[in-house]
Amino acid sequence: MATFKTRAQFVADDLRRRILGGEFQGGTQLRQDALAKDYDVSRIPVREALLTLESEGLVEFHAHRGAFTTELSVAKIRELFDLRVLLETYVLRHAISELTEDDLLKAERILEKYDDALNSGGEIDNWSEYNFAFHQALYAPARLPETLALISQLNTKSDRYIRMQLLYTQEIEKAEREHHGLLDFARQGKADEACELLQRHIQEACEGIVTLLEERAQRGDAD
Repeated sequence: MATFKTRAQFVADDLRRRILGGEFQGGTQLRQDALAKDYDVSRIPVREALLTLESEGLVEFHAHRGAFTTELSVAKIRELFDLRVLLETYVLRHAISELTEDDLLKAERILEKYDDALNSGGEIDNWSEYNFAFHQALYAPARLPETLALISQLNTKSDRYIRMQLLYTQEIEKAEREHHGLLDFARQGKADEACELLQRHIQEACEGIVTLLEERAQRGDAD
């Protein structure tokens, strides 16, 4: 298994480089047989590599069709993150006055697990789950179930982009600082400051992803 893992990591690293470098455009089918031949490995490490890239949001599997590179649309990203700003600041403002010490401790415990996962570079599959769980812990006391359901849908659609931002923009420490700042403002009952920070947090994450994709597109054009 150790050999396969090493080969799978090599394939994942090289495919990631090629996808982000623009060699494979969005929606390109990644045929496992062809990749296995290309890398001179069996299908097993190729499959593992594709699953790794799926967890990072760069590849998606379609039933009965196989693996494809993800369509990374700047317009879609901006729309998703703009909607997140509108709904999440609205819910947070309603939630802050209702937060109990238990709510705050729950959010703090989730944030500790999230920090550990980010700092260790492990549990990549769970990064966006921890991210949403932390935000959800702060939002739940607002008792706005329909809005929270919409936020959950938006976060599911944003999942791959959030992981991309954390993996490729080198801003993990910034994201951690902002989460701790958000928790501090919530604990102090400072709704205006918390909502302002949350808006900036979401918007700057969006811009980081957009910049990454634009640089990727430029590299592809240059090639």
